[in-house]
Amino acid sequence: MRHARTGKKLGRDSAQRKALYSNLAGQLIEHGRIKTTITKAKAVKPLAEQMITLGRRGDIHSRRQAVAFLRSKDVVHKLFAEVAPRFADRPGGYSRIVKLGPRYGDAAEMVYLELVDGPVVFKTKLKPEVEEVAAAPAAEEAADEPAGEAETADAEASVAEEETVASEEAADDAVAEEAPVAEAEAAAEGDAEGEAEAPSA
Repeated sequence: MRHARTGKKLGRDSAQRKALYSNLAGQLIEHGRIKTTITKAKAVKPLAEQMITLGRRGDIHSRRQAVAFLRSKDVVHKLFAEVAPRFADRPGGYSRIVKLGPRYGDAAEMVYLELVDGPVVFKTKLKPEVEEVAAAPAAEEAADEPAGEAETADAEASVAEEETVASEEAADDAVAEEAPVAEAEAAAEGDAEGEAEAPSA
């Protein structure tokens, strides 16, 4: 009979299971959040919270118990110096499980096991309507950029037209100034020809 044999075996013997719990709890304390399967997260969550309770206690005996479980003095130092003081006013419930959905390959249910003083992270997908609304401002900005280029091109074309009109007006003025001179010269030549023909007559 399995009396007083609670907990998941996780397909491991007792030594491997203790090492797994120690590593997962240490990674949670060190990084603040780990990604694992829901079965492992539920198994290690109470053990990690026990370590934080030891850190809140803060005496030498608690430190030795934490080192015996976590097997890393660096992690224990971070636990007692940084993590536990953040939960000094919280009487339990130091971690939470956030579901992420099935894992590709074996469809195992994946979760985030994280400390509650960090931000909540949700893995969600935008609905098509939201994507369209989000894409609309980008399209408007893209439409505005060619419009700006077109306005620049129009301004350059108008400046070129003004320069062309100014050059044409200058040419017309020059022709207008030269026309009386040409008429006077033509009249003088006509008079000279008339005087030359008169004696012969």
